Amino acid sequence: MFIHRYPQKETWAELVQRPVLKKEEVSEIVSEIFKKVEQNGDEALLEFSKKFDSAQIESIVISRDEIDQAEFLISNELKKAIQEAKENITTFHNSQQPEIEKIETTNGVICWRENRAVEKIGIYIPGGTAPLFSTVLMLAIPAQLAGCKEIILCTPPDKDGNVNPAILYTAKLCGVTRMFKTGGAQAIAAMAIGTESIPNVYKIFGPGNQFVVAGKEFAQNYGVAIDMPAGPSEVLVIADQQAIPAFCAADLLSQAEHGSDSQVVFISTDLNVFNETIEEIDFQIKKLPRNKLAEESLNNSHFILLNSIEDAVEFSNSYAPEHLILAIDDFQKYISSIQNAGSVFLGNYSCESAGDYASGTNHTLPTNGFARNYSGVSLDSFVKKITFQELSEKGLKNLGKTIEIMAEAEGLFAHKNAVSIRLKYKK
Repeated sequence: MFIHRYPQKETWAELVQRPVLKKEEVSEIVSEIFKKVEQNGDEALLEFSKKFDSAQIESIVISRDEIDQAEFLISNELKKAIQEAKENITTFHNSQQPEIEKIETTNGVICWRENRAVEKIGIYIPGGTAPLFSTVLMLAIPAQLAGCKEIILCTPPDKDGNVNPAILYTAKLCGVTRMFKTGGAQAIAAMAIGTESIPNVYKIFGPGNQFVVAGKEFAQNYGVAIDMPAGPSEVLVIADQQAIPAFCAADLLSQAEHGSDSQVVFISTDLNVFNETIEEIDFQIKKLPRNKLAEESLNNSHFILLNSIEDAVEFSNSYAPEHLILAIDDFQKYISSIQNAGSVFLGNYSCESAGDYASGTNHTLPTNGFARNYSGVSLDSFVKKITFQELSEKGLKNLGKTIEIMAEAEGLFAHKNAVSIRLKYKK
């Protein structure tokens, strides 16, 4: 880890930089994958499953029997936990349903806006060593609440050609309409282009490795929208004298275990908390099954001592973290100062894991500094907003002269005439 004691502000720009991935080689591979999926459809997906996942499968379609059997392959305890998380996530996202409000901007001119669901969406769920069934909850629940007609799920099979049953159980519980065994950039290509089995979708959601991320970016060339640009997961923890070092260490490690490229930043204004947190990391990491990944992540992490919480918040706004934890006294005082963050966790007991699983907020968040200009996934992510306007005869008379003057000034006389012809009309 890199330790910085009271770094000058002139050096902060360097500290907030993420590691730069070699995109050229990845982009070339992804482009070739898209080309093969476009040419060969399902056959290409089967070949890629064998090549990348070591899975010899005969069909990419997840059968109804596989989906139904998944319920019996996971514990009742896990099913209960998933159901409780579903209730909280549903409650939070359902609160985002807007009321239609009609506004009379001028006498006789009424304007309003209504939501319409994106009809077909695709969700990508990573498998492998960390099958993220929690992401199914985060994406399928708001999609269903928004009214999306088709929710297509793609996830990679294991070496035996199976999909983690918790993913299938959660997908069925949350109303996913169709599920497929295919992963990586090839899954993104299939949802963007469409194959014999997988329908093309209008918007793609979900996290993944650098090939999945590059695939989502490439999919936009096919007129498909994506939830947001993404990169490795990250957390920034700000701690003062009342922070509990064991808690801080646990939060940092919970992020570091995602992968070797996960980003971890710890800022403290108290030397004792700073040192004790580092000691706690050394103690706790030995007990983690994924400690090798966590160690690799921590090798590139930054531990920073600063003079004040104000400085720490300023640094955080510059970094724009995916997750921000304020393990500080009087955190309410600083909420209005937070400008750039995906999701914020307040106080010693607000662990980032709560947001990842069951508090109700969405864990699909902007990373790699994109919290400066992107929001996390919400109900809004699954809808389009259409504006409506209704002008009465009186309304057009009230507004007509303004429109005519502006249209003529722009040299658009047909626009002007569309108003003039109505104003002159005699019934």
